[in-house]
Amino acid sequence: MVWQRIIAGSFKARDHPGLGLAGAVLVVLVSFTIRMGMGRLFGHARTAYHHSPRTISLQRREGGRTISLLDLCKSITPPCRLNPFLFNGHLQTLWTVVKNDTVPIYYKRHIFEHQDPTYAGMFTVDFAVQPYEASDPALPPRTTYFTSSEFSSIGSQDSKPMLVVLHGLSGGSYELYLRHALAPLLIPDQNGTVRWEACVINSRGCAMSKITSSVLYNARATWDMRQTVRWLRTTFPNRPLFAIGFSLGANILTNYLGEEGAGCELKAAMVLSNPWNLDVSSVVLQSTFLGLHVYSRTMGTNMRRLFETHVDQISKNPRIDVEKIRRLRYLHEFDRDVQGPTWGYPTEGAYYRDASSSDSLLAIRIPFFALHARDDPIAADEALPRNEMEQNPYAVLCTTSLGGHLSWFELGGGRWFARVQTEAFFNKMAFEIDVPEQLEVDGVLDSLKNTGDPGRPRFEPMRRKLHVAVDA
Repeated sequence: MVWQRIIAGSFKARDHPGLGLAGAVLVVLVSFTIRMGMGRLFGHARTAYHHSPRTISLQRREGGRTISLLDLCKSITPPCRLNPFLFNGHLQTLWTVVKNDTVPIYYKRHIFEHQDPTYAGMFTVDFAVQPYEASDPALPPRTTYFTSSEFSSIGSQDSKPMLVVLHGLSGGSYELYLRHALAPLLIPDQNGTVRWEACVINSRGCAMSKITSSVLYNARATWDMRQTVRWLRTTFPNRPLFAIGFSLGANILTNYLGEEGAGCELKAAMVLSNPWNLDVSSVVLQSTFLGLHVYSRTMGTNMRRLFETHVDQISKNPRIDVEKIRRLRYLHEFDRDVQGPTWGYPTEGAYYRDASSSDSLLAIRIPFFALHARDDPIAADEALPRNEMEQNPYAVLCTTSLGGHLSWFELGGGRWFARVQTEAFFNKMAFEIDVPEQLEVDGVLDSLKNTGDPGRPRFEPMRRKLHVAVDA
């Protein structure tokens, strides 16, 4: 009877005084284990995949055989074994505040001026380089500017793969999760050769960069990514280009891939902890005490701090009420009072619906791998585009039952996604797979392509309410 009540969750220790303290503790532990699950207790996360019935076939370089995108993603994804002491999404996510700066990635920075007057202003790109001694107190650690002579000679005809990285909300190239992802790719091999090159596009005003217009960035700010990729293609014509996005950067990257469609210059891409449907994620975030008063308030404070850093420029926008912004507390308030007026959205909900990337997923035409923890307290599980994944053979979504937001911490402090997922996926795509210009789905050309039939209703996933010019 006692064990039945424990399993049912109705056991009360005060109803069984004969158990004693030790017995009561044992019962509580057993009840806790049953409710939480044995796997969760030991950090064993369940993995699941969401995909179309037939994902694209990829050509192996050796042997001439093919492998589906789904099988490739499954082959590089080992069992997810995380830190058992961080047994839910809150603990995993909050552990990120414990700084463990043991991943020294060095950067050289260059300032770009945007070529399209619609998005006038400057943005910065940090290029991963070999370690050096110099420092600049006006920049994040291990980051200095290129000299003019260094940057003028940066071009190369080599064919090393290059990874383009987009960081999360108010972050930058210095973020630890980002350096965890880059480190395995930038470790020299036994011959001292680094097989990869990498760069991080800092969102405007982030990572101690300056802004020269009244515009910050938003969740569909794809224009700096577009100019950077075009510059990389010109400067490094033989390098295959790949991309990875984290959190808000994942949303921006997904939007970019959808906008580029079949003409995308990237060979493959990966996103982690994408909020996908921003409207749903915001509603879920505000629905709990921790979501509103911890996560949303922390992100709102970070964005308000970013606003204060650049207030002289941003306040030149007549739609911005500086004093009102200084009183806000939560992320959705910032989006209402800054992003809305800046970009012409009447409400934060209108902005969220227009900037979400869940529909953009349908327009992606390169191999695309998404990783998400179902217990993510910031990018809600309810916002995942599972049905959309099932409609696009170019995409695979892997979900884990544990992992939090950009976390997936293992015992020892390493991150599961960085140790295996990021390194394995990109190394496979760069060195073992040939990605042709036009991919096929089990011998059938892209079934999602417009047939040109004028009498057939057609869904256009990239049609947005806010007009954003995409220069030809």
